[in-house]
Amino acid sequence: MGATAPGPRRSMLPLMIALACLFMAGVAAALWQYFGYGEQSTFAEQAIVFDDSQLRLPAELAGDTGRIRVVHFWDPACGVCNRETGAHLSYLISMYRRAGIDFYAIRRPGTQGDLPEPLRNKVINLPTIDGIENIPASPAVAIWDRQGHLAYAGPYSIGMVCNSANSFVEPLLDKLVRGETVRPKGLLAVGCYCPWQAKR
Repeated sequence: MGATAPGPRRSMLPLMIALACLFMAGVAAALWQYFGYGEQSTFAEQAIVFDDSQLRLPAELAGDTGRIRVVHFWDPACGVCNRETGAHLSYLISMYRRAGIDFYAIRRPGTQGDLPEPLRNKVINLPTIDGIENIPASPAVAIWDRQGHLAYAGPYSIGMVCNSANSFVEPLLDKLVRGETVRPKGLLAVGCYCPWQAKR
């Protein structure tokens, strides 16, 4: 009695498995790009030293205004990092909307672009401030207390994902809202940052 030839279904099985694997790999690659993880290779996690105590507000915003001032530094070309930080900033604005805090934004000098739609009507754009050339990377934030003293200058958080769970900003704002004194300190942070070097 001779061996029976494999049926058409059995010979198609390896091809079907190969096609299914190829389809799943394509879906995985598409999701990777859709959620922005593919772009993060451009902005590899890096260690940056933030020490920007030389920042100065413009004269019309400086001094004892009775309000806390938060300045967001951003670069339109830093897409992936901006997406995470923009969502975090929007959260901060809604969380502290009744706390006597004014929010400003400064785009990297020499660049063009607009803030994401959710932030456009929530922050006031500033052209520049003194000491901007000392910012090592963006996204970054500087915070002045009610008396006009610089309380913090550095990243929003540590790590590739910017959120309130790993944020430096919320605990600091809470202290300032309570009237506590906070002074800037140098900080080494690892996260999603883009070089800032102001263009001349």
